[in-house]
Amino acid sequence: MSDTLDIKANRTSSKYTIKELFLRILWGVGKVFIVCSPRPFFGWRRFVLRCFGAKVGANVNIYPSAHIYFPWNFEIGDWSAIGEDALIYNLGKVTIGKRVTVSHRAHVCAGTHDYGKPDLPLLKPPVNIYDQVWICADAFVGPDVVIGEGAIVGACAVVVKNVEPWTIVAGNPAKFIKARKLK
Repeated sequence: MSDTLDIKANRTSSKYTIKELFLRILWGVGKVFIVCSPRPFFGWRRFVLRCFGAKVGANVNIYPSAHIYFPWNFEIGDWSAIGEDALIYNLGKVTIGKRVTVSHRAHVCAGTHDYGKPDLPLLKPPVNIYDQVWICADAFVGPDVVIGEGAIVGACAVVVKNVEPWTIVAGNPAKFIKARKLK
């Protein structure tokens, strides 16, 4: 293995298909219809996202400042919400279940690099967030992570490993705090 990163090889490598590059150009224009929409126009934003290949359930609230990187790699279930300034960096597929809240400034990341190779090739592992989850403000959910049903990821938590259903995790790195029970 080489001791030197090959940044030139990384920058010149093809990371996206021709179709993805074309869709990125279209989405660059299309996302203006999200960003410029008035705050209560949730139905309009659902419509625009669906036009770009997102699978968006009924009564989903996505705020105009939320950033969904690739709508064609995005699925969200009924009654879920993506808050202000949240980032869904979905180079890989991001699947969000029903009744999920991704709070403001949270970051769901489905993209990384293979740091074991000198050219740092792009990887696009999925993120799966099951039903009734709450991703609190400023939390980070990393690539290839599964958040189990009913779990809560605390504010500012950094999640790089799977989270068990009906648990609460917090911290950096996120650790089990306690079981979640509904009253």
